[in-house]
Amino acid sequence: MPAKDLSVCLIQHPLVWEAPADNRRQFEHRVRENAGADVFVLPEMFTTGFSMNAIGNAESPGGDTTRWMQDIAREMDCAITGSIATRVGEVVFNRMLFVTPDAVTVYDKRHLFRMAGEHKRYAAGHQRVVTEWRGWRILLQVCYDLRFPVFSRNQNDYDLAIYVANWPAPRALHWRSLLQARAIENLSAVVGVNRIGADANGLDYRGDSLAIAANGDLLTDLGDREICQTVLIKAEEQNRYRERFPAFLDADGFELIL
Repeated sequence: MPAKDLSVCLIQHPLVWEAPADNRRQFEHRVRENAGADVFVLPEMFTTGFSMNAIGNAESPGGDTTRWMQDIAREMDCAITGSIATRVGEVVFNRMLFVTPDAVTVYDKRHLFRMAGEHKRYAAGHQRVVTEWRGWRILLQVCYDLRFPVFSRNQNDYDLAIYVANWPAPRALHWRSLLQARAIENLSAVVGVNRIGADANGLDYRGDSLAIAANGDLLTDLGDREICQTVLIKAEEQNRYRERFPAFLDADGFELIL
């Protein structure tokens, strides 16, 4: 169980289509404005938007965006996370990076959004990833993963789940409801960060980035605003809640086959 509180900054922002340098510049400005957080959370594909131009947008592992995230993490003594298109050999992954001053943890999106053809342009990941930062065990998840609760089932191996997304406005109810459900059923805090604005495909995104306590209470709701907000996830409150309501002790055993 975590021993210390964790401050998490949710950055809800529009994205410039397929313009990595412009997006890095605007996010760096936002991060610096909110210095002091333990973790900064950016959206899915935060350098390009949700583009199916996988090869054209993909960076190599350790490329410009990774180095940029490392520079921020080291200078500001924080973690920063979001996903980008990353080419490994002949395939491209929608890869979530969780970068700290000393390490880069990667999670390749497992569930690819076939309704946009993502499964034709990107390769699916084959590993569920939990990383650790400042005493918190953190599950890394990307957008469509949210619809698959078995994949995110807490097997007493994480304290916080982070979802980064490009989740269109027509399904905002699903996004909000499922984020809250994931917190309640897993007795763990959940942070979901979505973009706002319109993309080059004419899709609208209304944000609705949320931070949710382990008991399902909303810690913050960013609505449809261009905004950054830092929330404090309280370790003692979460630990006490899990002790008072240990539903995990009655959970069904299962084997996750990837």
